Amino acid sequence: MNPFDYERATDTAEAVAVLTQRPDAVFLAGGTNLVDHLKLGVTEPGLVVDINRLDLAHVEELDGAGLRIGAMVRNSDAAADPRVRRDYPMLSRALLSGASGQLRNAATMGGNLLQRTRCVYFQDTSTPCNKREPGSGCSAIGGYTRYHAILGASPDCVATHPSDMAVALAALDAVVVVLGPRGQRRIPISELHRLPGDHPEQDTVLEHGDLITALELPPPRRGRSTYRKIRDRASYAFALVSVAAMVDVDDSGPKPVIREAAIALGGVAHKPWRAGAAEAVLRGAEPNQETFLRAADAELEAAEPVEGNRFKVVMARGAITTVLTELTGAPETEPDENLEDAHE
Repeated sequence: MNPFDYERATDTAEAVAVLTQRPDAVFLAGGTNLVDHLKLGVTEPGLVVDINRLDLAHVEELDGAGLRIGAMVRNSDAAADPRVRRDYPMLSRALLSGASGQLRNAATMGGNLLQRTRCVYFQDTSTPCNKREPGSGCSAIGGYTRYHAILGASPDCVATHPSDMAVALAALDAVVVVLGPRGQRRIPISELHRLPGDHPEQDTVLEHGDLITALELPPPRRGRSTYRKIRDRASYAFALVSVAAMVDVDDSGPKPVIREAAIALGGVAHKPWRAGAAEAVLRGAEPNQETFLRAADAELEAAEPVEGNRFKVVMARGAITTVLTELTGAPETEPDENLEDAHE
């Protein structure tokens, strides 16, 4: 491990000021991602600013409903909070789907948003990686791509964002509260993370010195919601595909109609992927298998899988329809035997 300076911040203003003065400085919260990268040589900061003593570990109700979750609230505490479990069950389920119990006890809500990709090439400093070293190339293209993106990728990067929590927050329209050199600002979660483009090294729109202080959840919506994660094994694995969804069905008429829907996908893109095309198909439509398949196809029409992860298109289509069926209680139909061939 390379040597670095260490400071422990006692308030948010101090933390921002100290980091702003040093372009080689980073914040340390739970450390579940940063410490790994320090050990691997992926990052070599000159200064580590410990923010664990900042007063940001509270869950508070907002005026007019909604919830404010401090950035230093541990993932396990947020998942177990009665208000989160009651009003935002998809978030609780997403948090419990991530990592192990030990890691959830250490990881923070703010840090979870900022964890970097788990691409094997990004973590292997002996291989080229545009995210780690801009301009060096992307070893994943033409390499091992099972976990990589099918939506929003670029010729410079096909990595995916690893967070389960962020996918649920995207479906919930959460807001990220940030304190930085330019003062405080509030960033919609949909605008926090970036697609890779030709600058995959820039994961978010945050600037150097910016500190996430809280996450704000809007008032709970009507309808049912859930989070479904598909992975290679039952625990300690990142998502191949995940779905966070909320559906509100109006049963007052002669036929049920989907009044509102919110869907976000994980494991398929460089950022949590809000499925706007699928949502547009669902609104005002009858909740049935035909509708669900049309919604999934509308979203996945833009998919560009690479050799080694084409199965993700089929998997995402199945995950979306399965979750929508579960939330609406619509009758299931027999699986289409030609489904996989149609999406190869």
